[in-house]
Amino acid sequence: MPPDGPVMAAPEKQLRKRKVADAGQGPESPPGPGFDPAGFPACLRAGTFWLTRIVLLRALAFIYFVAFLVAFHQNKQLIGDRGLLPCKAYLKSVQQHFQGRVGWDAVSYAPTVLWLLDWSHMDSNLDALALLGLGISSFILVTGCANMVLMAVLWVLYMSLVNVGQIWYSFGWESQLLETGFLGIFLCPLWTLSRLPRKTPTSRIVLWGFRWLIFRIMLGAGLIKIRGDRCWRDLTCMDFHYETQPVPNPMAYFLHQSPWWVHRLETLSNHFLELVVPFFVFLGRRMCLLHGALQILFQVVLIVSGNLSFLNWLTIVPSIACFDDATVGLLFPSGPGSLKDQVLKLQKEEAQEEAWPTLTHGLGRMVRQAVNLALGILVAWLSLPVVLNLLSSKQLMNSSFNPLRIVNTYGAFGSITRERTEIVLQGTASANASAPDAVWEDYEFKCKPGGLRRRPCLISPYHYRLDWLMWFAAFQTYEQHEWVIHLAGKLLANDAEALSLLDLNPFAERDPPRWVRGEHYRYKFSRPGGLHAADGKWWIRKRLGPYFPPLSLRDLRGYFRSREWPHPGPTQRDPAPVH
Repeated sequence: MPPDGPVMAAPEKQLRKRKVADAGQGPESPPGPGFDPAGFPACLRAGTFWLTRIVLLRALAFIYFVAFLVAFHQNKQLIGDRGLLPCKAYLKSVQQHFQGRVGWDAVSYAPTVLWLLDWSHMDSNLDALALLGLGISSFILVTGCANMVLMAVLWVLYMSLVNVGQIWYSFGWESQLLETGFLGIFLCPLWTLSRLPRKTPTSRIVLWGFRWLIFRIMLGAGLIKIRGDRCWRDLTCMDFHYETQPVPNPMAYFLHQSPWWVHRLETLSNHFLELVVPFFVFLGRRMCLLHGALQILFQVVLIVSGNLSFLNWLTIVPSIACFDDATVGLLFPSGPGSLKDQVLKLQKEEAQEEAWPTLTHGLGRMVRQAVNLALGILVAWLSLPVVLNLLSSKQLMNSSFNPLRIVNTYGAFGSITRERTEIVLQGTASANASAPDAVWEDYEFKCKPGGLRRRPCLISPYHYRLDWLMWFAAFQTYEQHEWVIHLAGKLLANDAEALSLLDLNPFAERDPPRWVRGEHYRYKFSRPGGLHAADGKWWIRKRLGPYFPPLSLRDLRGYFRSREWPHPGPTQRDPAPVH
């Protein structure tokens, strides 16, 4: 009996419209892969990481680009032929330590391709490494395409710079970039340059390598704080951090003025994010997503509040591995032929393979799985000393346990300085440095505090290595940082390369200074609304005393000769000795 009633009946007119709309969509014409039968865009399913890999590679390529850009602009002045700490002299000292041979011992102690190059033009070598790195990272950043070869070249190039960079490359983010970059090699197919290499799905082992990395970064940073400075335990560290961090930015000035209870809340939040949230990564998909979101938000806050090189930008990279295609897909446009549309097709193919598994796999896939398994075993093995260090009451911060820096231990701000001290370099044209009428003029650095009316800079993710090291040198003496005296010698000669690292040379377009000295000051932020701030001063300072005495080129001849540093300039203008 045919059904009747208002619910089951369909007007003939509506039936005719439906037939017209369905014309051309028979059994051989299913809806497009990017849309469900109702015409809405289909959703990517969770558990695949095709788009995640693209985001990871582009984010890593961006960090590489910044790192190589810093290297290209600053390496010649810092470690070049006439740099403050020439890498040629460093490699020669390593060679002499191993009986003058460039053998396995020397190469494993300082792995760098510079061993294979001509040292007579080290500036050209350093530029070539940096420019090649810039070119490859730019290509990956723009296209989102990479293979193991390109990623391995980037890793080797940067490792080659780090291992001859000496004190200029001695910070945790250098090892962190090398470890992140090493994992990035295994994200890609061997040769193919494709954003979606169909035969090379993103390895779960590599993804867990990234997650293991962000877990160690954050937990190591949290543990070093709890075990280190007492102010982290009594929640007062943030009372000082914004003012005393290496290179404050404008936001740090205002954040420093926050009420005491805000600083306590900041410290508590820091402990939660570094000591509790890292464990979320092991608690299933939803908690892993929450972990990634919280850590990225945390790093964005740190980026806003200070100039910490590319450290925080780099720390975002492994956090991306917490997100699958269903989440990352929000960053990509939809539509026929789009990346999301292609990933939907790949997901359907994978679902069919899961439903109808085959007994045979290609040789390439088997080799790939073996390589990924070997990577997992290697990372696990190299993690043993790292885990023991995390468990140790004498935890080391930012240390490597292998020369290739594949798996490292991390940490940041285990201690907080209560006062900010700065070295101010000054020069004078006076023949007598002790004369009461001698006029001393200040040199200004690119970013570190100097002139009281200079607004704190905003430079991250770029990094001025000299400014950063001047902050460390102010804690100790010039005897512990000989490069400071080398810098003074170059200022005495108006050396163009060295002066390119500074923002203001008071002797530009003039004869070089006859004397250069270092003065030690204590700096504090001015108080908003106070007299100094009303006068346009961001800082107030008080002289503590000399950092190093007035020096002339005559004084530095023997000093430079004993260290095999080239004399920075002519000697005919050396002042006569003062009696």
